[in-house]
Amino acid sequence: MTPGAQPASRWPIDGIPIEEVFRSQGVRPVGSLRELAHPELWDSDEDYENFLADLYASRHSDIG
Repeated sequence: MTPGAQPASRWPIDGIPIEEVFRSQGVRPVGSLRELAHPELWDSDEDYENFLADLYASRHSDIG
């Protein structure tokens, strides 16, 4: 932490219940997994495979 920096706050934020924070930000439960699907996210299968390979490598880089 840099000098003068404040530590990250913890829940509850200023005593506000998490449910109220969600409501104030318009957060709602996911009704279906289809809401999370974005097939246009990747330009090609190769881009997707490269992403997965990079993700896998980054998650296993500390394993020795």
